[in-house]
Amino acid sequence: MSEQLNEQELVQYIAGETDADEQLIKLVLKHEHAFINNAKEDKNGEVDIDGDELVDYILSRSDVKSNELIVESILEAEMDYLMDKGLAGYVD
Repeated sequence: MSEQLNEQELVQYIAGETDADEQLIKLVLKHEHAFINNAKEDKNGEVDIDGDELVDYILSRSDVKSNELIVESILEAEMDYLMDKGLAGYVD
């Protein structure tokens, strides 16, 4: 992980990929962060995040006025960005 996360660059990347509003993107990322921080670690100290549960959690927040497709596209674009930067990856 040689590169630091630049939040503004991330938001602009996601906006370019999804055409979503920057305020919505920031809101989705805020709720995603809260969900991940509250997830329980397994015995190896790893956290398994179910994408459907994450999307449902974000959509259940009263301040999120969006739909499943848009939230999923924001999260997918975020993952693409993080993978391009070498900051994240998928575990099989």
